[in-house]
Amino acid sequence: MANAKLKWQIAFSVFLVALLCARIAQSCDQPSTVREATPEEIRTFFKGKEMRVLTFLGYSAAEYENKAAMLEQAARILDAYDPKATIVNIGATPEGIGAVYATAKQRGFRTAGIVSTQAKENNVKLSPCVDVVFYVRDATWGGFIPGTERLSPTSTAMVENSDVMVAIGGGEVSRDELIAARRLGKKVQFIPADMNHEIARERARKRSQPAPTDFRGAAGAVF
Repeated sequence: MANAKLKWQIAFSVFLVALLCARIAQSCDQPSTVREATPEEIRTFFKGKEMRVLTFLGYSAAEYENKAAMLEQAARILDAYDPKATIVNIGATPEGIGAVYATAKQRGFRTAGIVSTQAKENNVKLSPCVDVVFYVRDATWGGFIPGTERLSPTSTAMVENSDVMVAIGGGEVSRDELIAARRLGKKVQFIPADMNHEIARERARKRSQPAPTDFRGAAGAVF
């Protein structure tokens, strides 16, 4: 009798996990609306939604040393917001901080992504969990335009359309966007996180650079 009950409990648990996975897959399997837009057009889009825009910044290809911890931090942030009144915005790609898209969709948030046309030109794939993606014509990936403290078109769109910006670690683009957002009086939050150590070492090796010893990222060195 006890064995039968245990088998039933195991079977039921497996069913619940399968159901949850199916729901997650379904929520992240809808075709994204993808188009090129100017910062002004993106501003019009978000303004028309009349919802708070919560933007996550962080590492992308550099990934995270502890991705599970990053997702736990993101989940805690998300739980403080109402999915019916909030759009979660990231950089459109699935790597690194882009994994938060799936967490947001699980909680019922609408999602958006703003990314440089450099991503399209370099065939960088988009997250399947993004509802709307905006490519911004840009000669860079973002951040301050070299030699100035003016944001590139992509980062301009990212900062101007965000009500709240949360960075979990992050490189130079994240650093510059946080600095600009803080200057504009927007709500910003920085959570320290290491980039993936092995990826960082391998990148340095390919560039014939010394092995890195500081994995905080450019944002972590400032905030």
